[in-house]
Amino acid sequence: MERRGLVAGPDFEYFRRRYFTPAEVAQHNRPEDLWVSYLGCVYNLTPLAQEYKGNLLLKPIVEVAGQDISHWFDPKTRDIRKHIDPLTGCLRYRTPRGRFVHVPPQLPRSDWANDFGKPWWKESQYEVGRLSAKTRNICIVNTLTSQEHVLEVGALESMWEILHRYLPYNAHAASYTWKYEGKNLNMNCTLEENGIRDEEEEFDYLNMDSTLHTPAVLLYFNDDLTEL
Repeated sequence: MERRGLVAGPDFEYFRRRYFTPAEVAQHNRPEDLWVSYLGCVYNLTPLAQEYKGNLLLKPIVEVAGQDISHWFDPKTRDIRKHIDPLTGCLRYRTPRGRFVHVPPQLPRSDWANDFGKPWWKESQYEVGRLSAKTRNICIVNTLTSQEHVLEVGALESMWEILHRYLPYNAHAASYTWKYEGKNLNMNCTLEENGIRDEEEEFDYLNMDSTLHTPAVLLYFNDDLTEL
């Protein structure tokens, strides 16, 4: 484990988040910043959009920028869903929005180049992380400044990943001791593993608004001014 002053933790210069929330993916909804999610993973298709800029085959992908497109895929094969083409009687990709990049044409054509290698949906280079299947809110309270921030985080994120989310609000976040109900949190564990239960289902069962209660993590300054 790397150490920065009094604080032990990962090197955030090279830190890579594992999880992204649907709300985060939805922010990347333009051709110049295009993300999608499917089958539990998140993909940055911006390089693909730049490569095929102006091509009509990019249009169906741009239309779903920032969205989950798992329904495009067969979860068993992780390939685009297929069907029997009524015109040719052949098995081909099912594209209700219209044919898109790397999908072959319905009939043979001399102007379609198939020398691109793997289709984009089979390329791991576009993957940036996993999609959080379950998210929850957590309130982070800086006891030094009395500032409070509510973050939406993935249920499987470690405290280090949550700290990374919090950095825009406090660049010295790693210089604080993170506590819940007076106990130091294990930064390598999730909120649930640290005893911070997600009570949303219980609130729903009782027909209560779960947003009325958000667990609070308290940050206590360690006096070393570490900046990430």
